[in-house]
Amino acid sequence: MKLTLGPVLYAWSAERLRAFYAKVAAAPVDVVYLGETVCSRRHSLRLPDWLDLAEQLTDAGKEVVLSTQTLVESESDLKALRRLTTNGRFLVEANDMAAVSLLASRVPFVAGPHLNVYNPATLAVLADLGVRRWVAPVELSRAALAALLPQRPDGVETEILVYGRLPLAFSARCFTARHHNLQKDDCRFRCLDDPEGLLLRTQEGRPFLVLNGVQTLSAHVLNLLPALEALRALGVDLVRLSPQARHTIRIVEIFRSVLDGSLDTQAGLAAIEPLMPAPACDGYWRGEAGMEWHARALA
Repeated sequence: MKLTLGPVLYAWSAERLRAFYAKVAAAPVDVVYLGETVCSRRHSLRLPDWLDLAEQLTDAGKEVVLSTQTLVESESDLKALRRLTTNGRFLVEANDMAAVSLLASRVPFVAGPHLNVYNPATLAVLADLGVRRWVAPVELSRAALAALLPQRPDGVETEILVYGRLPLAFSARCFTARHHNLQKDDCRFRCLDDPEGLLLRTQEGRPFLVLNGVQTLSAHVLNLLPALEALRALGVDLVRLSPQARHTIRIVEIFRSVLDGSLDTQAGLAAIEPLMPAPACDGYWRGEAGMEWHARALA
């Protein structure tokens, strides 16, 4: 299986992004997804900057995919989307049906995790439009995946998120701006102050969600390291890690070592636990509440 690195979901400065991807260039990851997928107001890097990074990562031997914004709300968003989908050089991950419309029957593309593909009929429709890879929704269980994969169209790869906070929902309202008593259009880019979002706790003080601008994430961190062999047996082609503010490269190295067989799963879990920003979860994989965690229960 190939190891992929998803797009950075948080608001990071241009300097931080460039420094991060300089390290990614030397990391043992096969595919890198680039681009702003959450908020159109985040302009640390613009399309020419992302294309420059894409060229640098390609020179380092990585396959690069440009990811589209998930919630398209305005004509300016559509203009930016058109420029990205017609880049003429790099594969595009469509995270919205507007992107699918612009890419369909023109060039091959990746169906992102926000297109909500839950059955073979939907996947077949997308394959007819040019999809060469699909990223499963984060709440898809092992049982559902096992039922779907034998019916996937020929030539379509399957990618699964195996590490990172779970992207749960998007809204036209910016929760970060609201938290700071600011209007969305005058947010003062306060999300730059929170490189891993704003943690939301229950009344009992338990971590519950993370607010990331217009996006809501899980507080717990998905960790399917124990399920890698099960995913391989199911026929999954690529497994995705979602970047976090610290230790991402080391986490990539641990997953690579387990995939390659140079590190066993239990040792990998022990190594990764102190690097995680929050407790682990794997409930969706098992068809249960997403925040559940069956610690060290293999697959």
